[in-house]
Amino acid sequence: MVFNSLTFLIFFLVVWLAHQLPVSWTTRKRHLLLASYLFYAAWNPPFVLLIILSTVIDWFVAQAMGRTHRLGRRRVLLLISLTTNLGLLSLFKYGEFLADNAARFLQTIGVHYVPPEFDIILPVGISFYTFQTLSYTIDVYRGQLKPWPSFLDFALYVTFFPQLVAGPIVRAVEFLPQCREPRRPTSAQLSWGLTLLLIGLVEKTALADGLLAPIADTVYGAPDRAGFIGAWTGTLAFSAQIFFDFAGYSTCAIGVGMCLGFALPDNFRFPYAAVGFSDFWRRWHISLSSWLRDYLYIPLGGGRGSSWHIHRNLLITMLLGGLWHGASWRFVVWGALHGIYLVAERAIRRRWIAMGNPPLPLAAKVLLGLFTYYLVCLAWVFFRAADFGDALELIVSMFGGGVDQMGLGVTNVAIVLAVTLGLLSSHWWLRDSTLEDRWSQLRWPVRAVAISTMLILLMFTKGDDRAFIYFQF
Repeated sequence: MVFNSLTFLIFFLVVWLAHQLPVSWTTRKRHLLLASYLFYAAWNPPFVLLIILSTVIDWFVAQAMGRTHRLGRRRVLLLISLTTNLGLLSLFKYGEFLADNAARFLQTIGVHYVPPEFDIILPVGISFYTFQTLSYTIDVYRGQLKPWPSFLDFALYVTFFPQLVAGPIVRAVEFLPQCREPRRPTSAQLSWGLTLLLIGLVEKTALADGLLAPIADTVYGAPDRAGFIGAWTGTLAFSAQIFFDFAGYSTCAIGVGMCLGFALPDNFRFPYAAVGFSDFWRRWHISLSSWLRDYLYIPLGGGRGSSWHIHRNLLITMLLGGLWHGASWRFVVWGALHGIYLVAERAIRRRWIAMGNPPLPLAAKVLLGLFTYYLVCLAWVFFRAADFGDALELIVSMFGGGVDQMGLGVTNVAIVLAVTLGLLSSHWWLRDSTLEDRWSQLRWPVRAVAISTMLILLMFTKGDDRAFIYFQF
């Protein structure tokens, strides 16, 4: 069940109406928990058992941590949580990848090994809810959060359907306190929540799927035929597609949660207006980048120690962040590129500070922002390409190699350029603000026209019901 489907809209309407019933808060939370399990079961019912397993284990682990102050016992309990959650994630997501790479390594040293065939379906959103429930047990272990007294609240936190399968990755400290008191949206919250849902659906259906996906698919489906124009057109199309697709999901999730009275954290803050890569990762997939910072980068040592240690920590964090996205070396390379970008940026920043940290004029910031976007696009090639060979062919074409035999046509190139210009301009316009603030500044006739236009786009866009890109992660 995806947001951009009639089935979900009917499901959401039924859930919302049930949430308005004059029953106790506990009963309404039970309704939401049941709805969340049904929402996830729509993909593959048996995989609901995996979420229940993680929920039960982490609940009892945290409760046991709360009853002891012995460091050794707390470490054993944390190890149980880590082993269970990361073990399930490794089995379902990385089992085949690890087995194939082990076989290749053994062959290089003369050992013939045929790995078993992995006929395992990847549970939708397993990376998201695994990181979410792990953050709870780690926070309890660190003493930053007390074990939550209500199992119902904790189960709802793990499975809350708006953000269950593709984020944002919500921290327990953000969600669980909202379960104490009854949650009903105000009229303003309901209005803005429905507006966010509409904006997210337009981003996904009309822009990502309707305009951009066919162009990106054409180029990345035949990279050997793409010359300079084709390669850049396809890559710019994908850079916009993945933003509208993923930010569209997050916007829908936040809007649906708000309609039910719950606040979910922002996951995107206009990332294509980032000036530098530390700024980019403060704006792109914020819930993941902050998770990696708090539970991986800082425990590794963070920004403490020598430059070599700091650079090592950055590279390890980004390599594992890339691997989180998929069981492929392409994602590792994508993460490695961003790690290298961050290391280079840190070295440049140190020199800049040594020069007295002179302020940058606006024109210089814009140029640095465009250069950041350029390097982000180069990295996207490895994220999107089917394999290394395809990625390298496109990179060569983007630097002037290759012969354009694709014939995308002037119309498709113009569409991608117009969307890219509009996307970058809007991100720079919104860079230091919020979507809600800008929306509230518009007069009501302008808002009415915008909403009408978005509804018309949804009605007349011929989509193919594509799943959101991040469902596969």
